[in-house]
Amino acid sequence: MTDMDGFEITPDELADRLEGGDELQVLDIRAPQRLVSGKVDASRFHNVTGSQIMSMDDPAQAGLDPDTPVAVVCGHGNSSQSVTHFLRHKGWTARSLRGGVAAWMNLLRRRELTPPGGVDLFLQIDRIGKGSLGYLIVSRGEALAVDPSRDWEVWRDAAEEAGARLVGTADTHVHADFISGSPALAAGLGVLYYLHPDDAVYPYDGRPGRLDFEPIGEGDVIEVGDARLRVHHTPGHTEGSVSFAIGDDAILTGDFLFVGSIGRPDLAGKTEEWTGRLWNSLVTAREGWPGQAVIYPAHYGTDAERNADLSVGRPLGGLLASNPTLSIDSEAEFRAMVERGISQPPDAYPIIKAINVGLRETSPREAEELEAGKNECALG
Repeated sequence: MTDMDGFEITPDELADRLEGGDELQVLDIRAPQRLVSGKVDASRFHNVTGSQIMSMDDPAQAGLDPDTPVAVVCGHGNSSQSVTHFLRHKGWTARSLRGGVAAWMNLLRRRELTPPGGVDLFLQIDRIGKGSLGYLIVSRGEALAVDPSRDWEVWRDAAEEAGARLVGTADTHVHADFISGSPALAAGLGVLYYLHPDDAVYPYDGRPGRLDFEPIGEGDVIEVGDARLRVHHTPGHTEGSVSFAIGDDAILTGDFLFVGSIGRPDLAGKTEEWTGRLWNSLVTAREGWPGQAVIYPAHYGTDAERNADLSVGRPLGGLLASNPTLSIDSEAEFRAMVERGISQPPDAYPIIKAINVGLRETSPREAEELEAGKNECALG
């Protein structure tokens, strides 16, 4: 790394350097308990509070390498500036992460995928702080957003740059870990919002949501230019969970099926019922979906699930061998696996669900707090 002369580093620049394999160490100066609200994943990561660092005659006492540039990280990019000044005064190469972890958690990275049949441009939009994935499908001047985050303008801008206009948005399910951008996108652009009606309710008590949406179900087809997205109803993570198949080439599975795991069925307190539905969905996919179809999920757990180009997605045939949930032979064994893998879900998830079905409003600051931390939507 040769251009660490500026005082600040943007989230995009930091991601470029980490993904490019540059020599860089990340110094998170927050209290250790704050790391659960999100952090910058890096192979050379240090968590030492700002007061500790600034009390040291030599920052190397904290385990930092004086010969490797440092990205200093705090919550919102304020206190990291003082530590950056301190390190630079000591002769170190250091920059403060602009906007801090709050900005890092909202960072979206576009990754171009191999387009399935009928598709001109296929983008995976990676929210790396949360491990969340959305998609943009462009065909013959039209575009569809799938699982967009609340910063839905990124999807609109990507479509416009491709010479297309967004004609619709779809959610594979009502998310619990982040606030969907689909309702605002649909209202802002005057386009359809596709959602399975079983998810247009608050699952914790059955209250109907307040959403303006176009209902979709098993076998329906969403047309985008020359592309055809066939709907598979794959309940279990939620009652209205769906997957979108683009021919035999690609299937967007939402939180039903991940590269390394499967979506948890316990988020609404209906674990017994939803586990059975999830098992049936799994059997249907395993026995009926084409093995060459690439599974593109809405989340990932770790960078081990990435491909060499940093995208996330694997052919179903390969997952049959590598994803342990796909090799389970019986429902009883599957239920035992679910029971072992369940953990206490975050307290924010019921609140986010209420927002996403239109039963509650939120502010940008509260949304940031609710969405803090990695997704916890997979079993195990």
